[in-house]
Amino acid sequence: MAMIELQNQTNINIQEKANLIWEIATHLVGLFKPHEYGKVILPMTVLKRFDDALADTKEDVLAMCEKLDIQKANEQIRDGALRAVSKYSFYNTSKFDFKKLIADPDNIEANFDNYLKGFSDNVKDIIANFKFENEVKAMADGGVLFVVIQEFNSKKADMSPDKITSTDMGYIFEELIRKFSESYDEQAGAHFTSRDIIYLMTEMLIAPEKEIIKEYGCTKTAYDMAMGTSQMLGCLTERLQDINKGADLTCFGQEFNPETYAIAKADMLIKGGNASGMKYGDTLSDDKFEGYQFDYIISNPPFGIDWKREKNEVQTEHSKKGFDGRFGPGLPAISDGQLLFMLNGVKKLKEHSGRMAIIQNGSSLFNGDAGSGASNIRKYLIEEDLVEAIVQLPTDLFYNTGIATYIWLISKNKSNERSGMIQLIDASKCYVKRRKNIGNKRVDLDSDCIDLIINAYNEFDNKEYNYKKDEKDLFVESKKYKNQDFGYTKVSVQTPICDNHGNPILKRGKAQPDKLKSDTEIIPLNENIDDYMSKNVLPFNKHAYLDRSKDKIGYEIPFTRLFYKFIPPISSKDIFDEIKKLELEETNLMKELFSNE
Repeated sequence: MAMIELQNQTNINIQEKANLIWEIATHLVGLFKPHEYGKVILPMTVLKRFDDALADTKEDVLAMCEKLDIQKANEQIRDGALRAVSKYSFYNTSKFDFKKLIADPDNIEANFDNYLKGFSDNVKDIIANFKFENEVKAMADGGVLFVVIQEFNSKKADMSPDKITSTDMGYIFEELIRKFSESYDEQAGAHFTSRDIIYLMTEMLIAPEKEIIKEYGCTKTAYDMAMGTSQMLGCLTERLQDINKGADLTCFGQEFNPETYAIAKADMLIKGGNASGMKYGDTLSDDKFEGYQFDYIISNPPFGIDWKREKNEVQTEHSKKGFDGRFGPGLPAISDGQLLFMLNGVKKLKEHSGRMAIIQNGSSLFNGDAGSGASNIRKYLIEEDLVEAIVQLPTDLFYNTGIATYIWLISKNKSNERSGMIQLIDASKCYVKRRKNIGNKRVDLDSDCIDLIINAYNEFDNKEYNYKKDEKDLFVESKKYKNQDFGYTKVSVQTPICDNHGNPILKRGKAQPDKLKSDTEIIPLNENIDDYMSKNVLPFNKHAYLDRSKDKIGYEIPFTRLFYKFIPPISSKDIFDEIKKLELEETNLMKELFSNE
């Protein structure tokens, strides 16, 4: 896990760089409110990164542009030629760059507008999603546009690719977004997931193929349905190329927040990746990847968020397309749409090979009674043998929540030994404490934590794992279950109306149910229903019978209960002894105190 150590080493430098860039916001005081600073700093950072990247080929691009204009080349030929000359999948045909802009302070607004319009269409799309025109006008009217551009020409804002790698630039973007989120009183986790979590997810995704990739490389596709700034896709790419430099991963993603979408697309452009695969829109109601299937899916979709906005489109797809669409198995409660993202991912996994690592909170494990949409979704996932493993993460691991969270590993290529089985891994006690909290994030997963969890996953056993070294005391427990262990039948138990002698009253030879005494029983799928009734119901209600027409099959994964360990309470004798000990200590202290006087 060398990549985590490298990130720890560079983290301070990245924060310092981000802090220096963020200091430029001091020139916005009075003109913009603190929570609006990011609306200037983020797009300006992206533009300066583009400007620094294009600097070496700027004159060649201008020369080629003039030549193509004289030749009246069509748009497609022109675009391809300019990309080839710029050596990137984007370019700028304006005579201005950041250095030339500050050479003419009196015409800064018009010149900057000319500069922005000189970009290729893919960058113009980024600028449009930042809604940057409004901020430029405000800066120009407030007399700070020149000063801000001048500051971005300073040494502290030098973002040349030969000085800052694409990977580090991604980290800087994340740090700037975090600062923006904090100033906006909005949790940073709404935009991105910390890299320690992503590293664990990537390791789980590639675990079965790791040795093959190491020896032969790979050509894969990956998708993130709630990509934020696309760092999950970036981490997965880094990890594959860390294993084998020849590994090739083509990335796709969709994002509904326009600013983070703009950063994701900008980052992909800089890296020379598949920027056209970054799509803007609501994944649930406006699927940009209908019909696509991917090798890997990695995602942290929103949880605890209602899907009222997407209700009409989702319900229509569910009713009209059924299992041909994404939501055939069922619809969860309107208050939480995370299981809809789960189904979206399942639909987009390649048959017989696709794997997905997705974050969910605890409600996906158990919310919803038998026959409900949520239970039916779990039923589908488990009966189709798609759930390979679920890992409970430590609390306080995310920036924006301290609650328990889980990684679901969904697989369409389970190994023979995992077929029909689900592995549960309790890693809630596997963490290291942070020296400084960031929002709700108080703990991290370091290399030792991730190695211990992956070891438990790879061994696929009922086993406890411990790691003790220096101040670390890490613990992980793995358990494996059959799919049917999580299923149950909810049966309707009826008590007949009886006469004064306690005998059932029959009507046409059938007992009549007493509606006030109707009850239900939850019977595990691996238990015979008649045997269950004989042992657990009839000894207490000898005339009880089942109305099997009301049977409902449900599924839940009671994770906490399955890993619960009973800790016996302290005995009264031990408590009394402790009290006597404390009383004696108090008496001795009092004697010492007063004897000194």
